Amino acid sequence: MLRLRSIFLSLMVMLLLLPAVTRAQVVDSSRIPRPSVLANDTIVKPRHDPRKATIRSAILPGWGQAYNKKYWKIPIVYAAIGIPTYTFFYNKKWYGRTRDAARMLSADPIDTANYRNRVNEKLWVFFTTPNSLNSLLTFRNAYRRDMDYSVLIVLLMWGLNVVDATVDAHLKEFDVSDNLSFHVKPTLMQGSNAAGLSVVFTLGKNPSKTINSYK
Repeated sequence: MLRLRSIFLSLMVMLLLLPAVTRAQVVDSSRIPRPSVLANDTIVKPRHDPRKATIRSAILPGWGQAYNKKYWKIPIVYAAIGIPTYTFFYNKKWYGRTRDAARMLSADPIDTANYRNRVNEKLWVFFTTPNSLNSLLTFRNAYRRDMDYSVLIVLLMWGLNVVDATVDAHLKEFDVSDNLSFHVKPTLMQGSNAAGLSVVFTLGKNPSKTINSYK
C-alpha cells in the first residue's frame, strides 16, 4: 500500500513539473538571432528573356528552343526545316537536268546525236519519242515550281521556329499552376448602403480578382 502511494505521489509530482519542463525546452523563435542578408549576398534569379529566345532562334533554328530548355523540340525543328531544304536541292538538280535536256532537244539533230553521254538516262525517253519537247518542258516547269515551293516552306518553318521559341519564352514567366478557384461572399457597396455579392477569382499566383454585383 505504501508502495502504491509513493508511486502515485511520484506521478503527481511529474505531472505538476511537466508544464514547467516543457516551457523551458521551448525556444522563443523571436529571440533566435537571424543572419543579416547583405545586398551583395542577395541571390537574384536571372529573368528569362523572350527577346533572347527570338534572336537566337532567328539566327540558328533550335537555338531558341535550347535557351527555353525545350530540347525535345530541336529534332522537330530541324526535321521541319531539313525536309523542304532537301527537296529544294533535289528539285534544283532535276530542274537543271530537264532544262539542259530541253535545250538539246530543241537544237539541231547534230547536237542531239550523243544525248546518251550528255543527259541523265531517265531523260533518254524524250529523245526517242517524237514531239516530246512539250512534255519535257512540262517536267522542267514542274521542278521549277516545286523548287520555289520548297523555298517558301523553308521560310515558313523558320518563321514558325521563331514564333514557337518566343511564345515558349513568354510562357516561362506565366503561372500555369492548378490553383484556380472562386468563391462568393456578401459585401457592402462602397459609397452606398446597398448590399451585394462579391465573386473572388484566384488564378495561380496572380492576385485575386473581385467582381461586385448588386442584389
